[in-house]
Amino acid sequence: MSNMSLFLRTLLTNPRMVGAIAPSGTMLAELMTSEVDPSAGPVLELGPGTGAFTEALLARGVCEKDLTLVEYADSFASMLRRRFPTARVVCADAARLRAHGLPEEAPFGCAISGLPLLNMSPKTVIAILTGVSSRLREGGALYQFTYGMRCPVPYRLLDRFGFKATLHGRVLRNFPPARVYKIVRRKPLHCAVIGR
Repeated sequence: MSNMSLFLRTLLTNPRMVGAIAPSGTMLAELMTSEVDPSAGPVLELGPGTGAFTEALLARGVCEKDLTLVEYADSFASMLRRRFPTARVVCADAARLRAHGLPEEAPFGCAISGLPLLNMSPKTVIAILTGVSSRLREGGALYQFTYGMRCPVPYRLLDRFGFKATLHGRVLRNFPPARVYKIVRRKPLHCAVIGR
């Protein structure tokens, strides 16, 4: 089955999980990975889907064996294992990273996210952000794209949980047009709980 056929089948069966109407384009993939330096160490990718960002990471010189791909959909995870046989593919929920035995030996240099955060609850989004940031080395960033006009994580939540988001760039020649945000840990996480 082709990447596009698999994408469309998954979109039709579970549109909230996919969160896009087409696979990410080349220009978006280039922007998402534009600051990735292969020497920074292993890279974590969340929601790789058909592997558009994965291919862009490889084109930037990241070694396939240094990629950890966390994909929720079994069908995408199986396809990713075939396409990228030396990458670590984990079929798991990105909101529960600590429960899935990700490599502990070295922190990730950065994280690339294709997750549809706008389709998720604030509690899930914060669980993803805190889980990812705990696995990044100091100064490591999460790159997140959105089709929305603003950061997909509300600024009140970013501020409350110690994150900072900056607009990394826009891709108008993507379908649909997209924005990429760079999210970093701003200060140590204190005992904040959603709902307080």
